[in-house]
Amino acid sequence: MTTELSVAAPLAPSVRHAEPRLPVPYRVIARWRETPDTITLRLDPVAEALAGFVPGQFAMVHCFGRGEIPVSVSSIPTTGGLAHTVRGVGAVSAGLCATRVGDVLGLRGPYGTGWELERALGQDVIVVAGGIGLAPLRPLIRDAVTEPRRHGRVNVLIGARTPDDLLSKFETRRWATAYTGVTVDRPADGWSGEVGLVTRLLDRARFDPPRSWAFVCGPEPMIRATARDLVHRGVSADRVRVSLERNMRCATATCGHCQLGPVLLCRDGPVVSWDRAEPWLSAREL
Repeated sequence: MTTELSVAAPLAPSVRHAEPRLPVPYRVIARWRETPDTITLRLDPVAEALAGFVPGQFAMVHCFGRGEIPVSVSSIPTTGGLAHTVRGVGAVSAGLCATRVGDVLGLRGPYGTGWELERALGQDVIVVAGGIGLAPLRPLIRDAVTEPRRHGRVNVLIGARTPDDLLSKFETRRWATAYTGVTVDRPADGWSGEVGLVTRLLDRARFDPPRSWAFVCGPEPMIRATARDLVHRGVSADRVRVSLERNMRCATATCGHCQLGPVLLCRDGPVVSWDRAEPWLSAREL
């Protein structure tokens, strides 16, 4: 993470908004650069606020004059304030990355399913993130390390293309876990860490498979490889939670753009158990 950071004074406390289908104005109160093409925006409601988000859910984020895209929450008010992490890859996301402190965006939501970390009480936890997939997992990790007695051993495994593509570099070092591993596909000068697939880090993680829950987010090939490896090691498929992405448009399960097999991910996902997701992700035409 670079040192770029802008912060505005927080706004007055607000109330919940009742209609998630209408964009609600939120002001950018802080922004910082995670990677050369990725920005995190911390937001406060201008007046009314949306209902509370839980880790794993997403909002439809509207950039006025450009459109809206689905973005998972990368922070929630209870652990750092509402924030979204955006990579500039298209017209709307590039517009969001170009916003400044004080600018106003529109939010709809919350939408979708959450990680449900509470199901892992007393169990070992394995979090596996690939690239920007760490962003939706960040609030879950914060919850897990904030109350360590609620769980067994917490493991965080992070993979990225290059060292420059790693998110949350400074925060990652502060997480009190049984094991935190980081690997990259292509090392750069000065990189002394691991090189290779994120699944290789599972050999170093500390967990008892029959008493473990796993939470996985990243590119689909990485999700498939990680989930299958975890199941092969003895983690029950219904305890492996994965976050899936498709082209979400309406976020209200009416347009069908996010259909994956028999489900509409804006309503039935994005977080689903691997025993449900595996048949869909194994079919090439899906």
